[in-house]
Amino acid sequence: MNYYDILINGISDELYVSRIINGKSWVAAELSDGRFGIAMHYTLESRERKFDTLEGLDARTAASAVLSWNFQEATEGMAVINAYYNTPEHMDELGAHCSYNKSCTQGMVTEGKKIALIGHLSLQPDALKGASEVYIIEREPKPGDYPDSACEYILPQCDIVVMTASAAVNKTMPRLIELSKCAKTVIIGPTAPLCPELKTLGIDRISGLIIRDKEAFERWAVENHGSPYPYGDVFMI
Repeated sequence: MNYYDILINGISDELYVSRIINGKSWVAAELSDGRFGIAMHYTLESRERKFDTLEGLDARTAASAVLSWNFQEATEGMAVINAYYNTPEHMDELGAHCSYNKSCTQGMVTEGKKIALIGHLSLQPDALKGASEVYIIEREPKPGDYPDSACEYILPQCDIVVMTASAAVNKTMPRLIELSKCAKTVIIGPTAPLCPELKTLGIDRISGLIIRDKEAFERWAVENHGSPYPYGDVFMI
């Protein structure tokens, strides 16, 4: 199975989507049992939606919207996926602990290694310690960055690849994983689904966010851009 099949097929069809909340930088989804997840807001709607709305759909069907080429809808689908997987109860089942102050590369040998970052990522200060090369690859590159087309050439040469989970929404994630098959691969960010079955694809680590204060997050998100980390806890599996 591919990245999307693993996520979608693992979701219960007995739950339904009770709410979709569109914020300025983040979209949130709430399920019928109170689960709550978010995804980075992509607003591109050059293609028609698959569903008029995800609200009222069963969670598995709504999650399939992540495959939509309407990126607004795909973001909503990703939020539904994260609502299902990114819960304290799921982390308890996995024996995972809050890892906010831990580097996503902790325990990996970074000294002398070539490391690629897909996106401008907020990392712990020691995450890239001693790296011989650090490549920042961006869809909208800043001075010194590589454009995203450089992935085809750079990633196969890297020892560690750290990528933003939002690549799942724009559908580049499967190719990024394939190009990184010889590297240690880490997926990070609030859009990351904490689904251990994804590791069967060769992913080594996933670092995601569980929203703890839904009401405060919603009040903030509908009016503000910025980081959602103050409203949740980071877990790494």
